Amino acid sequence: MDEISKDYLRSIIDHTLLKPDATPTDIEKLCKEAIENNFFAVCVNSSYVELAKSFLKGTNIKIASVVGFPLGASSTYAKVSESEKAIKDGADEIDMVIHIGLLKAKEYAKVESDIREVVKTAANRTVKVIIETCLLTQEEKIIASTISVSAGAHFVKTSTGFSTGGATVEDVQLIRSVVPNYIGVKASGGIRDFETAVKLVKAGATRIGASKSVEIVS
Repeated sequence: MDEISKDYLRSIIDHTLLKPDATPTDIEKLCKEAIENNFFAVCVNSSYVELAKSFLKGTNIKIASVVGFPLGASSTYAKVSESEKAIKDGADEIDMVIHIGLLKAKEYAKVESDIREVVKTAANRTVKVIIETCLLTQEEKIIASTISVSAGAHFVKTSTGFSTGGATVEDVQLIRSVVPNYIGVKASGGIRDFETAVKLVKAGATRIGASKSVEIVS
C-alpha cells in the first residue's frame, strides 16, 4: 500500500464526537460532515445514537456507539444494557472499553467474559474493543489483543482519546502482528492530520477514529 488517497481514508474513517459537552446541534453538524465527506461512520455516545440515526436517514453511513466509555470499569451488566439500547436506537457497531483494572490484575477470564457478553448482545454487528494502549505494558497490549479475538470481537482499537495518550504507529504495528488478518485494527486518539493517518494505515490500521476527520481529508 504505497499510495493512500484521501478518498481511501474517507472510506475507513469513523467521524467522532464524544466530548461530554457535545450538544444535539453538534451531533447534527457531525452527521452533515460525514455525509459531505462520505465517511464510513460516525462514532457517538450511546445517548445520541437515535439522533444520529435521524440525521443519517437515507445514507449508507454507519453509526458506532461507544459503550462503557471512557473508563471501561462499569459492570458487564451495564455494558450489555448500554449495548442493547444503542442497538435498539440504530447503532450498527459497538466500540466498548476493556476492563483495564481486571486486565492488570490478570483476571483474564473476567475480561474475556466482559467482551464476550457484549459481542453476544451485538448479534453479528461489528464490535471494536478499546484496549487503551497508553495504560498498558507491551505484554498487556498483546494479552488484551489476544483476549479480544478469543471473545469474538471484530476489531482491536488503540485508545479512547480520553486518557494519557492516543494511537501510535508502534502500537498499531504490535496489535496487527498479534491479531489474525480477519480482525480489524482501529487507530484512534490524537490523529489530527493526513500524514499521521497515512502512517497509521501503513502500520496496519484498517479503520481510523478521529474528531479532526474533515481537516485530515481536506
